[in-house]
Amino acid sequence: MAVIGDIMCHTTNFYDAYDKTTDTYDFSKVFLDVKDYIQTADISIGNLETTFSGKKIGYTGYPTFNTPEELAQNLADIGLDVVSTANNHSLDKRYNGLVSTLDELDKVGLSHTGTYRSKEEQDNILIKDVNGIKFAFLSFTYGTNGIPVPSGKEYCINLIDEELILDQISKAKSLNPDIICANMHWGDEYKLKQNSKQEKLADLLFKNGVDIILGSHPHVLEPMEKRTITLDDGTTKDGFVIYSLGNFMSGQVIENTKNSIILNLQITKHADNTISIDSYNYVPIFMLDKGNGQKERYRILDINKSITDYENGDTSISKNLYNTLKKSKEKIDKMFITTTTN
Repeated sequence: MAVIGDIMCHTTNFYDAYDKTTDTYDFSKVFLDVKDYIQTADISIGNLETTFSGKKIGYTGYPTFNTPEELAQNLADIGLDVVSTANNHSLDKRYNGLVSTLDELDKVGLSHTGTYRSKEEQDNILIKDVNGIKFAFLSFTYGTNGIPVPSGKEYCINLIDEELILDQISKAKSLNPDIICANMHWGDEYKLKQNSKQEKLADLLFKNGVDIILGSHPHVLEPMEKRTITLDDGTTKDGFVIYSLGNFMSGQVIENTKNSIILNLQITKHADNTISIDSYNYVPIFMLDKGNGQKERYRILDINKSITDYENGDTSISKNLYNTLKKSKEKIDKMFITTTTN
């Protein structure tokens, strides 16, 4: 399983992707250096933190996002399989925008969880069978930036509410999955460590049957850990949590928001039908921003490869960028060095 963080699209991102000769958008070049890690995974998942609400109402960046729908196709093209859609920007363009986003994802074949067009959809847990391992995907968010969830359509988004969480887990369990994976939009923006609410929620999720917890919202990396979970009947199982994956794609410039990872989880189903999370590691990545007015301004870099290329004489990488990438790698490795196994 390959996991990426927040997929955001600020105004500068879609300006960079615009082709005035065809009046279309193409984000594919942003992903060229890292797409193989996603395409070669058996399953991949990310957090879609924008809407596809349509060209007619105008494309917008922060604080209320509406992204050119070509991004959905570009994400499908790099091999992304599942996106979590429950986050604080889900209702940026209100209910119609939420519905339009799901419609666009369906058009390109991207599975989604966390927001819904009907109560029936909310009750229908997303299941994926991957090489004989059955995954159930859930998604929840702390809120919607103060935008009210429309009355009578409370089903449209999974908010972090203990009763709803337990109900969704119960519905997932009824489908007999091997793995329950929950995307949690939580925590404090730009903080490099989880807060006590995140820890308590993680304990609640693990205790009630979730196996993998993938965090988002802080826009920076937060710690990960593999746990041995003891269930009420005394049996144990593997559990894994990363409190925040940071940004995959964005136009943010705040410190640490350009540093991220592609997380890799190695999962095995054994002959006795037990599941183990055998190992976890990561590819450190960096959101390159060449600056205003530069052609192909944005690109997600494979940090290790870029450092090696520079040291082998690649003149397309400047000394300043090389030094920036070295510092980013140090920060990322320092956060994860005590917890990551290869």
